[in-house]
Amino acid sequence: MPAAQLFDEPGRLAALHRLSVLDTAPEQPFDRVVSLVRNVLDVPMVSISLVDRDRQWFKASLGLPNREGPRQGSFCTVAIANDGPLVVANATEDHRFAASPLVTDEPHIRSYAGVPLQMPDGYNVGTLCVIDQRPRDFSARDIAMLGDFARIVVNELELRQIAARDLLTGALSRRGFLDCVERELDNARAHSTPGHSPNACLIALDVDHFKRINDGHGHPAGDRVLETLAARITRELRETDCFGRLGGEEFAVLLPGLSQDTGLAIAERIRAALEREPIVVDGIATPLPVTASFGVSATPLAFRDAPGWLAAADAALYEAKRSGRNRCCLARQRSAA
Repeated sequence: MPAAQLFDEPGRLAALHRLSVLDTAPEQPFDRVVSLVRNVLDVPMVSISLVDRDRQWFKASLGLPNREGPRQGSFCTVAIANDGPLVVANATEDHRFAASPLVTDEPHIRSYAGVPLQMPDGYNVGTLCVIDQRPRDFSARDIAMLGDFARIVVNELELRQIAARDLLTGALSRRGFLDCVERELDNARAHSTPGHSPNACLIALDVDHFKRINDGHGHPAGDRVLETLAARITRELRETDCFGRLGGEEFAVLLPGLSQDTGLAIAERIRAALEREPIVVDGIATPLPVTASFGVSATPLAFRDAPGWLAAADAALYEAKRSGRNRCCLARQRSAA
């Protein structure tokens, strides 16, 4: 792993968020790994810890009371800054951790071994770690086995990411995108207060007259148009935004933290970028003009779930289609539930 990757925290966080795994439900492959590790290494606590900006979140764990904890002062934060395993035989004698609340208070960590979960792009997104409440010297064989299990976790994360991605465009699949929207709705509910509703925008978009492209130039040309369109949309988005292909020529964008006016402005910016530059397709002499229609909804707390919110953006999208295409329409405002 290039040393520079260890110090690229924005890049590391972006790699973590691309996995779309934070705050997801338990999954059997990861639960199975922590169970095997606990039995093989005979430790009371095991976790697959993903290190976010200000917290560590456990995709799977055994022996730990909570699903997440603060990042500050955590063993895993130190572990991801290393190329190899972090082994602490007695935390009370290690100046980095002796005063940590994790050592002085519950869970009274005394020994720790963690192997970074290094993704193919070189970023350590978290660790597979084992914890004991007594001092312990982990053997080279213990660490080697922990490393083998860490590679299994990385493989599962990659497989999960592939399943959540559309192979043609690289956008999130419908399932992966709806997972992102559900997490945003959960976040909005958790941070709402009387008189204050967190901002977020959902954009639905559909390529205008896409059937004409497939019928007139063939499906390979249509695929090329979708690939190019997806790349151009992605160029206009932030790392924290979610972009998904819902099916066929229909896409959607989730913009966390943005107001209705800003969301509409971004939709218009994307629309103009697509209209401005026809798409070059091999074998077709003239670049193909491609436009899209957009619907924008910015009232997340008015909906119970992701499909309901998406339906509101879709209704605005269809209004854009009916009123002439190649335009952006706002969804009708609804009161928060």
